[in-house]
Amino acid sequence: MKTIEKYQELIVNQIDLFEKNRGDLALYDPVSYILSIGGKRIRPVLTLIGTDLFDGNIEDSFQSALGIEMFHNFTLLHDDIMDDAPLRRGMDTVHEKWDVNSAILSGDVMFVEAFVKVTSCKTKYLRSVLDLFNITATEVCEGQHLDMEFETREDVTIPEYIEMIKLKTSVLVGCALKLGAILADAKDEEANLIYDFGLNLGIAFQIQDDILDVYGDAALFGKQVGGDILANKKTYLLLKALESADKSQGEELNSWLAKSEYNSDQKVKAVTTLFTDLNVKEKAEKVMWDYYDIAIESLNKLKLNEEKHHYLLDFAQGLMQRSK
Repeated sequence: MKTIEKYQELIVNQIDLFEKNRGDLALYDPVSYILSIGGKRIRPVLTLIGTDLFDGNIEDSFQSALGIEMFHNFTLLHDDIMDDAPLRRGMDTVHEKWDVNSAILSGDVMFVEAFVKVTSCKTKYLRSVLDLFNITATEVCEGQHLDMEFETREDVTIPEYIEMIKLKTSVLVGCALKLGAILADAKDEEANLIYDFGLNLGIAFQIQDDILDVYGDAALFGKQVGGDILANKKTYLLLKALESADKSQGEELNSWLAKSEYNSDQKVKAVTTLFTDLNVKEKAEKVMWDYYDIAIESLNKLKLNEEKHHYLLDFAQGLMQRSK
């Protein structure tokens, strides 16, 4: 097994090769731009890790891993359009730097490139790879649809929220690992277990993100703490607070949700105080660790040697100990 940094370096090399061989049309400029503005490349790294875990040749997974990174960035590009987001990773979003039509079309070509690269594998794996990628791509779109739908709904339940983050975020984590396993000739049971590990770790990671948005250190978190509160985003914390509140607390919380004009600092402080009074941080952390434990149960069922088992365990623990 390699260090995470080494896997990231291998992915960056593949992106550089793509840049050298990309089309000359301006259509590809936004593609190059969004791929260049960083990110931790965790999903394609997981594809390479999945191949290494089962003793495959990771060079055989380079193109498919790059396809996963292409697909992930395609979803970010289109999500930014839907959210009318001005910034991505501290840089102008594609639709702000160019325009909406250019962003849509460049996103479309990214999806095509992602499909081509993910399926650039040996013929014997093609059917399994196609099935996995097509299902995952559909699920990610379903998750984004639910996320958008939740913006105008007042009756969102916690199980619905968990399903949304599973589809929007976690299935791609599971897919990345399983894809690497398939390309290493892992048995079906092994590929499914590594998928379940990634899926449940992804859910735990997203709930942790909800917690950090409210209780994280702004200097370390990398974005405005309380941003979800200001946006009335239906996170696990907000839904649990609405579920747990008494009449007076519910009225206060709903009054803040209904305000169209407010002082941002006051709103964040007031809602955070309600969250704290209702112990929603502790409740969210319990659910987060429940999903983490489910992920580790899948890991423990895999018959990996001690080195590989500890590698994945260290990776999972590192994700859950982050402060940003």
